[in-house]
Parts: sequence; structure tokens; C-alpha cells
Amino acid sequence: MSGGSCSATNGDRDPWWRVDLGKEYEVTRVSITNRGDAVPERINGAQIRIGNSLGNNGNNNELAATVESIPAGVTTTFEFKPINGQYVNIFIPGRNEYLSLCEVEVFAD
Repeated sequence: MSGGSCSATNGDRDPWWRVDLGKEYEVTRVSITNRGDAVPERINGAQIRIGNSLGNNGNNNELAATVESIPAGVTTTFEFKPINGQYVNIFIPGRNEYLSLCEVEVFAD
């Protein structure tokens, strides 16, 4: 985090991050790299949502996976049934939190 290689939201209620893939893809997995310094538990409970809607900032799109935990500095890949969508959101619902992400990779087979 301190080296500028990660991003973080403000400590907001229901923080989210979104990537626009530019067109619809059949997404099959998403890899997330968690921060390596402190408070890695902030990512716990984050949802990966994929779809074509920007309603509620895209946070109402189909739920692909939920992050139980990712250890500090570790990359975890979440695989799921293919979901068609242009937008991939990482969303922490229901709490005030900082959403910290060091890398997000989206894969379409």
C-alpha cells in the first residue's frame, strides 16, 4: 500500500470497485491480490459481481463468488460457472470499510 502499488476506497458504507471490459465477455474466473502489509481482513466478505447493468453502480449484477478471506500479499483465484457481462465489480456489502485491491485479473475462456 505505502509503495503505491495498490488502490483503496475511502472508508465508506458498501465500498465497491468496477472494471469495464469494453464489451460483454463470458467470464469464468477472477483473481484478486490482497494487500501485503496490514489489515488483510478488510477484503473478507467481498462479493464478485458480473453483468451488463450499471444499476446500483453494477452491484446488483449476478453474484459470481464471495471472498471468505485472502491472506496478506496472496493472490486467490475464484472460479465459477461462466457469467456473461461487461462489468466486473468487487463489492463489500453491509458495512463501513476500506476496499483495498492490489491486483484484479479477469479471465474469459
